[in-house]
Amino acid sequence: MDFDIGKVLYEGEGHKVVWLGWDEKEGGGAVQTNQYLVIHNGKGILVDPGGVHLFSRVVAVISNYINLDNIETIFFSHQDPDVSSGIALWLGVTKADIYISELWIRFMPHFGIIDEKRMKPIPDKGGMIPYGGGMELEAIPAHFLHSPGNFAIYDPLSEYIFTSDIGAAVFGTDRYLFVEDFQAHLKIMEGFHKRYMTSNAACRKFVQALRNKNISAIAPQHGALFPKEQVGEFIQWFESLKCGVDILDQIEA
Repeated sequence: MDFDIGKVLYEGEGHKVVWLGWDEKEGGGAVQTNQYLVIHNGKGILVDPGGVHLFSRVVAVISNYINLDNIETIFFSHQDPDVSSGIALWLGVTKADIYISELWIRFMPHFGIIDEKRMKPIPDKGGMIPYGGGMELEAIPAHFLHSPGNFAIYDPLSEYIFTSDIGAAVFGTDRYLFVEDFQAHLKIMEGFHKRYMTSNAACRKFVQALRNKNISAIAPQHGALFPKEQVGEFIQWFESLKCGVDILDQIEA
């Protein structure tokens, strides 16, 4: 697979979900991240476009699928620099509105010159995020997983859910786009979740919000995607996970 040119994950009825790839040779100690683009009838929403150092590569990959002028919306799941530090650059090359938790609106100017009129705060309870001439994605609260103001975003047409750090894994030298062996993947995923997720109560609350959703894939910000046949196993594991304050004595030992 050509990891650097991206891949169409879903396509149907004028609708696409695109994974925007990664540079297989990228080094320098930066954490690996996934960026996604959802396109409907030629208009796009960019999901967690990444930090400053990824900007030029992500722009180049996007240009294979859509004109930058047709990106109407950019969604940031939370405030971390690997998600949002490129915000000033994205505001400069697109006409898009930026959606992010209302908790983080005042923090975004620290990443550069920000047009505050284009910043759209997402309330804690979540809501619908418009793009594509009448299309909407659903922002689902995922607070304290790991950010106190965090959202997953659900696409009802593809039934993909983009889950921020939920489902994230830390690759070593071996990278793959889709999880095939859940138990093997757990070895590079479990430690991250135990430290970065706040508590089992937060995990269970997020899982409850997914009960009425048909999910064809889970697309996290780091690591590999979970295809439909792995979704149930991941949700079952995540719902029972003891993490963060649940295991504080172990962390401080």
